[in-house]
Amino acid sequence: MDAHEQRAPSVGHRSWEAVVRVCPPDILTCLEKLAESDRNRVEELRFRLGQPLQVCGDGLNAFLAPDGQLTDLPGEGVRVESEHLARVLQVVTQSSLYAVEDELRRGFVTMAGGHRVGVAGRTVLYESGTVRSVRSINSVNVRIAKERIGCADSVWSALVDNETRRPHSTLVISPPQCGKTTLLRDLARRFSEGDGRWMAGVKVTVVDERSEIAGCVDGMPQFSLGPRTDILDACPKAEGMLMAIRSLSPELVVTDEIGRAQDTDAILEATHAGVAVLASAHARSLEEWCERPYMRDLYAMRAFQRFVVLSRRRGPGTVEAILDENGRKLPVTPSVGRRPRG
Repeated sequence: MDAHEQRAPSVGHRSWEAVVRVCPPDILTCLEKLAESDRNRVEELRFRLGQPLQVCGDGLNAFLAPDGQLTDLPGEGVRVESEHLARVLQVVTQSSLYAVEDELRRGFVTMAGGHRVGVAGRTVLYESGTVRSVRSINSVNVRIAKERIGCADSVWSALVDNETRRPHSTLVISPPQCGKTTLLRDLARRFSEGDGRWMAGVKVTVVDERSEIAGCVDGMPQFSLGPRTDILDACPKAEGMLMAIRSLSPELVVTDEIGRAQDTDAILEATHAGVAVLASAHARSLEEWCERPYMRDLYAMRAFQRFVVLSRRRGPGTVEAILDENGRKLPVTPSVGRRPRG
């Protein structure tokens, strides 16, 4: 068993412990009674005011009962009260909603360790009509970030140029909760490490705008990103990519969830400077992604040489296709993203 195989289970355990600590004591008591087999599959804890606590994950869509069992019957689930929501928000925001107002404007807060806490409630608008913040929060969704060492094994070699032995610029495409960030994380590690034979490791810069890829706590990444990786934590994507090019001389820049005009400009700047880009975007297919504003320009200019399309059809991280810059399928057998080894 190698070092990665030993590390993955402990990271998963730490992720669960970090997330359940934000829960009110009575709900924490119920969660601690969950069977380990169910606990390992949990991806979300959804608190909705006046409704039972919903538990979602790999094959899970149920409610948490007081005895720690999962039930399909809403009436048997633990009911979420206003004090439950208040407790979660107090811990997640460290008792200061004002301090995280900019994050709330985007509908979520990122916890230490890369866990995302989405919120819903009454939006407060600027005069321009854009969202200023979210108040009177009535729903909180705690998404658990997990490391899947080895989940990129089935795809990474298809993302390497056979002649230069350097990574292609690659976009990972999928709807939410299909494993985009998890795959990015493992690809960053794999490219940073190399394989010691066919491909040498490359210098990687991770521009981690929402602190989800590395999950930094006090500057220390909580996930394995490799020995040749620099991390720009909590840095805006576009600005961070340009900072990396100017000062860190990366061979590969990694960032998550592109979609704005500034992202397009920064990606083109990077690729024109000879730096490969590994990124992700929300869409169900390459065709759907190309219909998004600003993204069609990246496709027209062949900014990406590879596209990896994911789904949940056979579980999170199912690789539906790997496409080249012209949208043609490569002869790679689609597979399901692997669980941690060990």
